Amino acid sequence: FSVLCSAILSSYLLGERLNLLGKLGCMLSLVGSTVMVIHAPEDEEVTTLDEMSSKLKEPGFLAYAAILLAVCFLLIFYLGPRYGQSNILIYLTICSVIGAFSVSSVKGLGIAIKGFFAGRPVLQHPLTWILVITLVASITTQINYLNKSLDIFNTSLVFPIYYVLFTTIVITTSIILFKEWVTMTVVDIIGTVCGFLTIILGVFLLHAFKDMDVSLGNLRQVLQSGEQAPVTRDDKNILIEVDNSSIAPEDKPKVFMIYT
Repeated sequence: FSVLCSAILSSYLLGERLNLLGKLGCMLSLVGSTVMVIHAPEDEEVTTLDEMSSKLKEPGFLAYAAILLAVCFLLIFYLGPRYGQSNILIYLTICSVIGAFSVSSVKGLGIAIKGFFAGRPVLQHPLTWILVITLVASITTQINYLNKSLDIFNTSLVFPIYYVLFTTIVITTSIILFKEWVTMTVVDIIGTVCGFLTIILGVFLLHAFKDMDVSLGNLRQVLQSGEQAPVTRDDKNILIEVDNSSIAPEDKPKVFMIYT
């Protein structure tokens, strides 16, 4: 819903235009994300900060977090200054990768808030303050680079691509952190893969054809113009008329060339 609202509001308020293929890409992105969420496994129940801490300390998640941090630093310090002004995926990938830490922090802080109202000493637990610092740092970074993207690129393109990347990273993080893949059936795996491929197709339509002037009104004209192609004559013995007889006067001599 946020993707559709951003596309519509940016069209009316900011004068930005989303062509027919872009709208189709938005719909495919939403459909793919919905399919992924439907087939995603349920969260493993975590009720205390100690259980959350044990999940965060597992080698699989630590390796995954290290890879995300390495990718984030590479994008921020190397690729961002060089290609951030021309490639829409640079800044949005930074926001999405950082989003994995913000969502995990929100999950942990939600457990801490429940424990606080239940009378548990959550304020004395070091994980609570680590999660607060991580959440503040990640949200600040996300807002910074999202605003940079909005200043440079079309709003109707920024929000759908960011939504797709963010959703994919968050679902992947949740699967790794809570080991949800263990309980996935074959149907859920196929549905998740199909949803992800649908998302990729939607992002491709949004990004590859954003400069084309395609709408329902001129769709037939665009298709007809694409079908018209110059005719090439390959016969070496053919008689080729060089001068255009359709516009030449009747009494004007015509020039012919014979290729052998």
